Amino acid sequence: MSKLSVGKVQVYTGNGKGKTTASLGLVLRAAGAGMQIYFGQFMKKGNTSEIRALRDFLSGAVTVEQYGSGAELSGPDRERDTACARAGYEKAREALTSGKYDLVVLDEILVAEHLGLLAVDDLLRLMDQRPEHTELVLTGRWAAEQVCQQADLVTEMGEVKHYFHAGLPARTGIEM
Repeated sequence: MSKLSVGKVQVYTGNGKGKTTASLGLVLRAAGAGMQIYFGQFMKKGNTSEIRALRDFLSGAVTVEQYGSGAELSGPDRERDTACARAGYEKAREALTSGKYDLVVLDEILVAEHLGLLAVDDLLRLMDQRPEHTELVLTGRWAAEQVCQQADLVTEMGEVKHYFHAGLPARTGIEM
């Protein structure tokens, strides 16, 4: 039974840091409200700090799945990466339409679409198939205009300054 009287579609996009972090904040808030959450991650695979925290501390509230090969960006293989994204899309669609979840977060799905691993029509179809009482969050850089037009909320993270440009790599617990 959904805890939301009405669900909406949110998009977190832009070149700034914070899209996944914002979605995880929403996951934490929803878990605190007793909601059931599905967190599907495209383009990523591995035991990052956020995945460990979701599994270790929120396993009763959050179902976590990752759909990346782990090498999409460092060693792209179009056939493999498309297969991972398509399989992830089907799992995400099943989770979204199951009625089991109050909140469904599809992290980095916008990047998968931008890279051509998924079609913009796939994302629009997910938005159309969303049950009325389920909140859907799509994250990643380069949100397609059609997705932004159909969404109920769009937040663009804008980079003003980032220490990465000064040579500081991603840090465990902060960026990963």
